[in-house]
Amino acid sequence: MQRPALALAAVLCCAAACDAPEAAGTLHTFTSDAAGFDTHSFYYDTGREVVVFDAQFTEPLAQALVDDIRAHTDSPIRYVVITHPNPDKFNGVGPLRAAGATIVASDATAAAIPGVHAYKRAAFIANGTFTEDTYPPEATVDLTFADTLQLDLLGDATIELQVLANPGVSSTQTVAHIPAIDALIVGDLVHHDVHAWLEGGIVDGAPRPDLTAWSAALDELRAWGDVTVHGGRGASAPVELAVAAQQDYLRGMDEVVREYVAGVDDPDAFTGDAAAGHYAAITEAARAAFPERGLDYLITYGVYGLVASLSE
Repeated sequence: MQRPALALAAVLCCAAACDAPEAAGTLHTFTSDAAGFDTHSFYYDTGREVVVFDAQFTEPLAQALVDDIRAHTDSPIRYVVITHPNPDKFNGVGPLRAAGATIVASDATAAAIPGVHAYKRAAFIANGTFTEDTYPPEATVDLTFADTLQLDLLGDATIELQVLANPGVSSTQTVAHIPAIDALIVGDLVHHDVHAWLEGGIVDGAPRPDLTAWSAALDELRAWGDVTVHGGRGASAPVELAVAAQQDYLRGMDEVVREYVAGVDDPDAFTGDAAAGHYAAITEAARAAFPERGLDYLITYGVYGLVASLSE
């Protein structure tokens, strides 16, 4: 089950600077429209160079990201860090590489990209969102690392990349710490104030959600101390608030989906003609459980992975 055809309409983007002093550099936020799944790409401008975190779902969206960077700084784009192997994080690497960036990802993320790309390409072509000719080409990575990597930038700026012990929203998760502004970039590990994509990581050609591991990955974020967490969707938040709220959400959604699945006698109902109705009902239950959270379409189109894992 995938999100149906979405017109690549005008990009809704914001460039919101953090409150950090200019000497420490500035973190900006670019946000796609729903055609790109309301995905944040953050970019850190040191005043001398730019590091981008996550590359957007399509090349046109990535080009809009490049244009947004150019509207705010003349600093060269040096790196793009892919936080995890989901297509809204890596599909758009082409325009960023063309702008001069080196594409960086962990060994685990780089190894997962081909399988995720093949799975998602087939699914999006099957549901009519893309054709064989229009789906983005498979992303490649220029620089990989095993567990940790420090990006030494011009001047005294540094960015510390760390692969978490637990996979989180996908099959592997990298976070990026920017010490100068006490920022922690965590990709879709955190969806603060909005619903989350509950498909799970694509492993061996199938979704494999693990909410227990996701919660454990969130616990790991506390090791960075008093930082602001910047997630792949929704608002940024202090680490304790972000972790606690996301863990509460995961527990709540596990209960919502388990209860719904238990009430359906035929497990094939989630893949047959009645599937859309069931996913709409689960979305409504999620909306009732978490009325303050936005982007509930992420449940409608992403919860199939969690449903499948609970109905096996």
